[in-house]
Amino acid sequence: MTEAPRYDLVVIGGGINGVGIARDAAGRGLATLLCEQNDLGWATSSASSKLIHGGLRYLEYYEFRLVAEALAERETLLAIAPHIVRPLEFVLPHERHLRPAWMIRLGLFLYDNLAWRPFARGHRPTLPKSRSVRLVAERYGAGLKPEFTHGFAYYDAWVDDARLVVLTARSAAEKGAAILPRTRCVAAVRTGERWRVTLRDVPSGREQTVEARALVNAAGPWVKRVLDRELATPSPYDVRLVRGSHIIVSRLYAGEHAYILQNPDRRVVFLLPFERDFTAIGTTEVPTDNPDERPACSRAETEYLCAAASRYTQRPVTPADVVATWSGVRPLFDDGRGNVSSVTRDYVLHVDAAGPPLVSVFGGKITTYRKLAEAVLGRLAPWLGERRAWTTTEALPGGDCGGATFADLVAAYRSRYPQLPPPWLERLLRRHGTNGAAILGDARSEADLGRHFGGGLYEREVRYLVDREWACTAEDVLWRRTKFGLRVSPAEREALAQFLESRR
Repeated sequence: MTEAPRYDLVVIGGGINGVGIARDAAGRGLATLLCEQNDLGWATSSASSKLIHGGLRYLEYYEFRLVAEALAERETLLAIAPHIVRPLEFVLPHERHLRPAWMIRLGLFLYDNLAWRPFARGHRPTLPKSRSVRLVAERYGAGLKPEFTHGFAYYDAWVDDARLVVLTARSAAEKGAAILPRTRCVAAVRTGERWRVTLRDVPSGREQTVEARALVNAAGPWVKRVLDRELATPSPYDVRLVRGSHIIVSRLYAGEHAYILQNPDRRVVFLLPFERDFTAIGTTEVPTDNPDERPACSRAETEYLCAAASRYTQRPVTPADVVATWSGVRPLFDDGRGNVSSVTRDYVLHVDAAGPPLVSVFGGKITTYRKLAEAVLGRLAPWLGERRAWTTTEALPGGDCGGATFADLVAAYRSRYPQLPPPWLERLLRRHGTNGAAILGDARSEADLGRHFGGGLYEREVRYLVDREWACTAEDVLWRRTKFGLRVSPAEREALAQFLESRR
């Protein structure tokens, strides 16, 4: 065998769990490589409901530990990524025949108390506690049918999930990790005390071999397949693949709050304010089998979500109102439960120590990715050494506001760039935080931002996304690094694609 580059850890999978593990490992001084067969966050991690939350409905399934951990992580992520994670108020209109008021009050009481438990005396969570509300009198009935008069309000948080992935990967790279999107692990074998891993660059087909002291399989929907095929390593665990779809319509109501709607089938559906001019409605839960089939929102799912929203909204929502959709496959740990809604959202780590270690990640949710990463490094400590956990307090790229709030950051940039449109500037900072300075530079007008590709997307930002955030295609730019796909025309999209092609 020829001499191969050596790493302490190789991570397979560039979703939120994979990049979280790579960031944590690199920050502990471990030589780390991450490979992802597509773009970063290409699958599940850019197709979530985009919520950082404890999961109020998980209390019905007695997932108290998961909810408590997620609520603690909610506070952590609000602190380390204030540009892409922000508080979001949820309003639950009450329907007596679905769940009695006492049951909802009890659930919210538990939710509040689980959120407060991790904090020492004298400190408190940043988000307010839940409360009962009168929908019309307290401005919460916007867009709803008049028969909904009472409800409950509580707080969770919203996140740009795809940007969370990219910024976590960016942090990992800044700490020395090798991040290889569009690179597939095609084989890995144990050779003595190391893994010998064969990687294939997907666009060119070129292969390279690296060695690692430990291997992590964080391939999400493909975790079982990677074990069976590329690693030829049996596992006692499996995943259940569940497609979740969302639809986007023009804005249904005024206000920045979200609605959580109860359905007669006992599922809940969210109405979420989305990209200023839109409302996102989701999600569905449809069992699926093939992770290679690109998920798409079916007609039946669209009709289900339209009907669920229309039960509450003054203006009926129809499939003709849908301007875009997104769908993702959730790889849930298969705990043997028959009802998809009741399957645990917790994660399970399987350690194979028959030689150099292999950790496989089954399940998980975006809110708890950082704790999952700490747990993986903890499991690998016997081989890689005990190293201090560090990710609780260090901000993600763009999130270090020097003690100021995000609103303070916006105000400072408006003062610094008075000729740039304030709404556009705020949206740029929502994507990049303090790294916005690297894009804006000495710009004094929109003309200084270079070519305009439509919808508010300028050449300076595109070049930054390519040079610093691994963007290659128009889809990478328009739907994962940004959401300008909602605002550009087909001709503008094609112009962007040609521009990106010219840079390769």
